[in-house]
Amino acid sequence: MAIKNLRELLETRAVAMPHKTWLVSAADDRRWSYAEFNAAVNRAANLLLNLGVGKGDKVSLLMTNSPEYVIAYFACWKIGAVAGPVNSHLKSEELAFVLDNSEAVALITEQEFLKHLTPIRAELPHLRHVLTTDAETESSIHFGTAAALQSDQLAEVALSADDEAIIIYTSGTTGKPKGVLLTHRNILANARQITDWLGFNEADRLLCVMPLFHVNGIIVTTVTPLYAAASMVVAPKFSASRHWQIISDYQVTSFGSVATMLAMLSQTYPNGVPEELDISRLRFALCGSAPVPAEVMRQFEQRFNCLVIEGYGLSESTCRATFNPPNENRRPGSCGLPIGCELKIFDDNDRELGVGEVGEIVLRGENLLKGYFKNPEATAKAFRSGWFHTGDVGYRDADGFLFIVDRKSDMIIRGGENIYPREIDEVLYQHPAVQDAATIGVADKLYGEEVKAFVVLREGASATEAELIAFCRAHLADFKCPKTIEFRSEIPKGPTGKLLKRELAAMTKT
Repeated sequence: MAIKNLRELLETRAVAMPHKTWLVSAADDRRWSYAEFNAAVNRAANLLLNLGVGKGDKVSLLMTNSPEYVIAYFACWKIGAVAGPVNSHLKSEELAFVLDNSEAVALITEQEFLKHLTPIRAELPHLRHVLTTDAETESSIHFGTAAALQSDQLAEVALSADDEAIIIYTSGTTGKPKGVLLTHRNILANARQITDWLGFNEADRLLCVMPLFHVNGIIVTTVTPLYAAASMVVAPKFSASRHWQIISDYQVTSFGSVATMLAMLSQTYPNGVPEELDISRLRFALCGSAPVPAEVMRQFEQRFNCLVIEGYGLSESTCRATFNPPNENRRPGSCGLPIGCELKIFDDNDRELGVGEVGEIVLRGENLLKGYFKNPEATAKAFRSGWFHTGDVGYRDADGFLFIVDRKSDMIIRGGENIYPREIDEVLYQHPAVQDAATIGVADKLYGEEVKAFVVLREGASATEAELIAFCRAHLADFKCPKTIEFRSEIPKGPTGKLLKRELAAMTKT
């Protein structure tokens, strides 16, 4: 019988394999079997019910990665509440928008984040309860202590596959963040697609180092291992210095990542994994969020003898829409093939393009969002002719492999020529002195936009602006090459390690 919702998924695993280890905390080595985790979730769910939280209510989750974060997710899903993961880097004003817009009735958080909540508390009429996982305060209930007093038996709740399970806010790069609504069906579909494509099974153990407020952390390394009857290890955050130790200690078979993490690991371990560590069970690194520069992938794979399986997706596709095959058919440089949804390339008139033609990536399938919360205009704009329009630009080769060219809104138009920053970034990464690179368009009176690159040099390395521009000219048409290069000690990064090009653009004086 097909599993219809996330409550049913967890309870099925708890009955079928009660003693199998499900969740391990890399921070303190706490462990839960499937049955123990299910009981802990039931107690937390009963706590929410006793606080008046019910089906359809939004519960915001503002935490660092922890077992309590995972328990909170499933407690919401057990009672039909909608979990609302919140970016832990938000400040008070940003937090106020997310909590108010989502109409959250409860917030599960940690003491350190209360300083951002206190100034805005009066602006949140919907918010009735604040629970903290690490300490009880005058203004909050201790989540663990209160949950421990509850029964581990939970009454039935009528749940449909199409009930909403998550509201996750986009980064807001094109305006105010939008609340992406994902259903139980969406999440289960994507977990099934990832499991089937990558061949996950009971023997796998996935490491979650991506933030649990990000769909990669939620779907790829939390729900997917549960769907596969596997296990997960949760780490508070990514640490290059501790990464291989965790992989060895917990015999991890796969982990989620972004390109920046792979580059940091190569820099931290120039001689590969220390000999005393055992990573023999590691199958591959799963990478997404932004395309992996070819040089970063080559270096990582050579240094650690670990395949990088690159994929493509976004919050609106629940997580992954494509993945490279985990075998000899993998095609480095591409984002792989669709893993369960339909994918096409459209022109600006919504006509399908052919092999090798660059256009907008559109998607259709069970893993596509229900819609944007309280934003029918954005929903209607995104869904046209039955297809979800991603805003990303790419093409497919003759074998159907997807190649990302760039984010549509990142495209530079210089004198009528379309320039895709990723192409320039790829070249800059090939220079031995370059650690990080990000290219943007800046206003220009003559050409409309001109190309500017920001570069962070490797420690101990040197290079001049003229040298790097000449390097680019050796690999690119002149009109694509940066006119100026600005050297920085660092490039702003988001919580997942993605380079924040729009912050660079905002800081650039025209």
